Amino acid sequence: MSSLISGFAKSGRFIFCIPLIMFGINHLTKANMMAGMVPVPGGVFWVYFTGVAMLLGAIGIITNMKGLGSLAAFLTGVLILTYVLSIHIPGVINAKDEMSRMMPMLATLKDLGMVGGAWAIAGQLKN
Repeated sequence: MSSLISGFAKSGRFIFCIPLIMFGINHLTKANMMAGMVPVPGGVFWVYFTGVAMLLGAIGIITNMKGLGSLAAFLTGVLILTYVLSIHIPGVINAKDEMSRMMPMLATLKDLGMVGGAWAIAGQLKN
């Protein structure tokens, strides 16, 4: 039973990285469209930076090269939590009506799940 759970945990790492890779690619290919959502100066730079960070995080989590997978997972969680706090929650708070509040609320919940997953993976890779 233990090896079965271990296999699922390893599969979970790969599954977790699928959206992370896709989000990273989207940041690199649609940076100009996303730049307006960045709440600090230098919008396009930060979109590219975070896209590369997500891709590197996924690579670190998948390969666990030199035992750095745990750090990669932890920092990926921190990055995604930054999105929640700086983009999604302000979007929820500043929404004009209930309908326009739905998308940032869904993004908040999705990203909180990703943070939890990243940090669970960080703990798993410590072992």
